[in-house]
Amino acid sequence: MSQKNACFLVIGNEVLSGRTKDANTQVLAKALNERGIRLLEVRVIPDIEDHIIRTVRECKASFDIVFTSGGIGPTHDDITTQCIAKAMGVPLILDEPSSKALEEHLGKERFNKACQKMAYLPQGATPIENKVSIAPGFSIENVHVMAGVPSIFAYMVSWLVPQLEAGVPLSSKSWHAPGLKEGQFADDLEALQHQFPSIDIGSYPYQLPDGVKGVALVAKGYDAQVVNDAAHTLHDLIVAYGQKPISGDPV
Repeated sequence: MSQKNACFLVIGNEVLSGRTKDANTQVLAKALNERGIRLLEVRVIPDIEDHIIRTVRECKASFDIVFTSGGIGPTHDDITTQCIAKAMGVPLILDEPSSKALEEHLGKERFNKACQKMAYLPQGATPIENKVSIAPGFSIENVHVMAGVPSIFAYMVSWLVPQLEAGVPLSSKSWHAPGLKEGQFADDLEALQHQFPSIDIGSYPYQLPDGVKGVALVAKGYDAQVVNDAAHTLHDLIVAYGQKPISGDPV
C-alpha cells in the first residue's frame, strides 16, 4: 500500500492579518491521518493572484496531493478559483448542475451575478459536494479546492477524503504522568529516536485546569508494530524516573 503525501494551502488575507483563526488544518490533518495520507506541509498565503498561481504550481509538482481552503465565495476578493484555472492553463466554464443547484437553493432573485460566479469551475474540474451552502468546491488534477468556512470545509473533507487512495493509517500511542519533568529525560528520548528512526517520538508538557503538571510522551508513525514497541519503551522510561504511566493523553 503506497504512502501518499500532501500539502495544505490556507488562502486568505484574513488569516494572515490575525482577524480569522485557521480552524481547518486540524480537521484535514486528522482525516488524512486516518486515510493514511501524510500531511507534510501547511502554508498560509494571501489573496494575491500571482502568489496563489505560483504556489499552486510549485506545490502540485512537489506533493502527491494539494488541498486548499478559502477564496471560492461570491465576493471580489474570492479569487482562488480563477487562480487555479490560470495555474492549470484552462478557462473557467459554467458547471450546469452546480448552477442549477445554487439557483434552486438561493431562489432566482438572490441568484445574482456574484452568486453565479460560484458555479464557474476550471475546465476539467469535478465538483466537491457541499450540502451546507450548496456552492461546490472542486478537484482538478491533484489539487482539491475547498471553502474556508469551517463548517463547509469540514463537510467537504468528510465527503472527499474517503474517496482518495488510502495508505497505511497513522498509528499513535501515548503515555503521560503527573510530576514528570521534560528536562529529566531529554537524552533518553534522543537515544530512543535513534533506536526507532522510522517513527516520531515526542514529549509534550501539560498543565491541567486543577494545576497538575506533567509530560506526555508520544510515539507515532505508519508502522503499527514499531509504534507499539516504542510505546512500551516510553512506558518503561516513565517508570524508571519514578512515576506512574497513565495510558493516553492527559484530560
